Amino acid sequence: MSPSELASAFLDAHPDIEVIEAFVIDANGVPRGKWIPRDRARDVIDNGMALPRSIYALDVWGRDVLGAGLAEGTGDPDGHCHPIMRTLAPVPWLSRPTAQVFLGMRNDDGTDFYADPRNVLTAVLDKYRARGLTPVVAVEFEFYIIDPVHSALDPVRPPNSRDVRWQSRQTQVLSISELHEFEAVLADIAHACDAQQVPVDTFLRENGPGQYEVNLKHVDDALLAADHSVMLKRIIKGFMRKHDYDATFMAKPYGNHAGSGMHIHFSLLDAQGRNVFAGENGKPSDTLLSAAAGLVASMADSMAVFAPNANSYRRVTLSEHAPMFASWGHETRSAAVRVISDRPSSTRLEHRVAGADANPYLVLAAILDGALLGVSEGLQPGPPLVADNHTDRHEPLPNNWDYALELFSASTFTADCLGPAYKQLYLACKNQELTEFRGRVTDVEYDAFIKTV
Repeated sequence: MSPSELASAFLDAHPDIEVIEAFVIDANGVPRGKWIPRDRARDVIDNGMALPRSIYALDVWGRDVLGAGLAEGTGDPDGHCHPIMRTLAPVPWLSRPTAQVFLGMRNDDGTDFYADPRNVLTAVLDKYRARGLTPVVAVEFEFYIIDPVHSALDPVRPPNSRDVRWQSRQTQVLSISELHEFEAVLADIAHACDAQQVPVDTFLRENGPGQYEVNLKHVDDALLAADHSVMLKRIIKGFMRKHDYDATFMAKPYGNHAGSGMHIHFSLLDAQGRNVFAGENGKPSDTLLSAAAGLVASMADSMAVFAPNANSYRRVTLSEHAPMFASWGHETRSAAVRVISDRPSSTRLEHRVAGADANPYLVLAAILDGALLGVSEGLQPGPPLVADNHTDRHEPLPNNWDYALELFSASTFTADCLGPAYKQLYLACKNQELTEFRGRVTDVEYDAFIKTV
């Protein structure tokens, strides 16, 4: 069916829809766009719509990043956006009948606009297609349910109990009763995932107070997996608000509790549909080992993508589940790259570095390009990590934002992965945010120093 026919069929099936949310995803993974009335929906589907090109280069506060070169001195021109029809779906958490559709931006000649993160990932996937390989990807997200009532002095706290007004700070990892506590909202999330064709798999209680994990099923389209990730975060946030909670995907909302990660599982299929990560006698293949080596080699340079914010580096500390070293190992969650080989058909790598606050398109681009680097050059990963016995042969990952951005800026890998132009755009966004954080004095500094020094 053509896009117009798909739109007509969708609107006929949902006669109550009044408005369409049409949006792109910016460098921080934030949806930005417009509400379109129903009577304009077919026109947008058929002909696309215009949005400022600079919308892709906003900092986390939504301000123009002048150093990115898309707004300052350009006249801030519009770019042409086209609908991603497979994302056209109802938005069931809003009171007004609403649908959504993702947009992608193209240049005037029809080629992909470099500043769209979806196009960055598409370019990496083109490299795989040229080699006759297909990544099969699954994404896991950790997040916190938090109380919607907060203040500057009490910005984040666990949600109130459903039955009585108290706030549990228990860990209760893998607790079934904790799932019961939030049964209604988790059920609504699952139903909305069905409505939007987001292949949600399992929910589980995680380590922090009010922390949960949701897993998506493996799909053989990494771009679709990234779309699913954005859709899932919107669904979770939307229904949490509808049930009088909030959800946060901050990497480290509580200083003394577990951080939230975005773990990526992936394998590779050849042109015949065979998993090239599966070796003989249940062992990982040489291709898997080379992919792991590429991930380890490119990890430090990519840390500014995996940990994109000031808060992200609070997660990269001792006594946390987040990796602190560029390492790999068999079935050990202490490694940055975990080899899972319980069955040949499901032999895969799990990349455990990225935070839940990262842009999934860029994370997948960096991971998949790193793996392809290892496969293309036949890299060897060295001995695997045993338990959590890191040694001086394991490179420490950057544990502060400044250093991560320095490595990112100097890296030839990040330029090849993201493209030189997008690399500079992303660096400009993050440097603008870093400058803002440097200019703000925290309450901890006032508490420690204002009277004592």
